[in-house]
Amino acid sequence: MARVIRIGPGTYRVAADEAGGGQRHEIVYVAGTPGATWAFSNGRVFRPAEPEHQAARSHAPGAVQSLTAPMPATVVKVLVTPGQAVKNGDTLVIVEAMKMELPVRAPSDAVVRAVRCREKEIVQPDQILVELE
Repeated sequence: MARVIRIGPGTYRVAADEAGGGQRHEIVYVAGTPGATWAFSNGRVFRPAEPEHQAARSHAPGAVQSLTAPMPATVVKVLVTPGQAVKNGDTLVIVEAMKMELPVRAPSDAVVRAVRCREKEIVQPDQILVELE
């Protein structure tokens, strides 16, 4: 079972029961407009599911996947370079927003095609930070 508690504007604490009786807590940030809402948690951005035909096309072998800024933020650290191989979950860029550092992580094993941001740059929501293939 999961419980969601609003702790501030667009900020929620999610508590989920784990096997063995423990609980896992995560902070989730939610923003956007009706029809364009997204959530950010544990270094990943979550958006409403794409129609099946679009999702299949965007994850085809050789397709470029763009990782974008989850919210207005400042780039604190860029940890990758073009041509670098990355693994699922690797931190690629760290941004700071709302006085918190937020890691942007690789959604799967890939190779960095391009880095489109630099340290100390102010980025806007959906601005491309890194391209993977």
